[in-house]
Amino acid sequence: MPEVVGVRQAQAQRTRSGVLAAAASVFVDQGVQAPIRDIAERAGVGVGTIYRNFPTRADLVTAVYRHQIDTCAALAPQLLAESASPFTALSCWVDAFVEFLVTKHGLGAALGSGDAGLENLHSLMLDTLVPACATLLDACDADDELSPGITAYTLMRAIGNLCITGTDYDQADAKHMVATLLTGCRRKE
Repeated sequence: MPEVVGVRQAQAQRTRSGVLAAAASVFVDQGVQAPIRDIAERAGVGVGTIYRNFPTRADLVTAVYRHQIDTCAALAPQLLAESASPFTALSCWVDAFVEFLVTKHGLGAALGSGDAGLENLHSLMLDTLVPACATLLDACDADDELSPGITAYTLMRAIGNLCITGTDYDQADAKHMVATLLTGCRRKE
């Protein structure tokens, strides 16, 4: 009997992971207000399966972004271990953070929507990503690669502001401006 339970749990986890991946993809294409049926179709499940796993849209949006935020945060120590320098690690992490930000169509509107289920997303981002960025900045500082006075929150807020895309300012523009910002953060030799 325990083997059957383990198989069911594994299948349920695969279904949940598939729904999260499909939702993330649909959110990139259509924004967080995309029809649930589009997510179900992409995941290869019924709409009922999505609602069984995520009773509200806020639950689904939160789960998708929690997973992506955790992935971005986990990248910081990995990059520090693998990169030639802390500043290189910071640059790679910022690239991942920018990619996270510029693909979140409608997230800003969702955060300001007044939906009580989404109130925790902003805090989750700050509580998880600011410490990850601070670890990278501390390593840069210890290696004397960073101009003084740069804090994780301020840098991330500046990056976030540069990633607000529109009709005459796209992802490429955002990435270029963030790269320019990072260049300005590097200690001059």
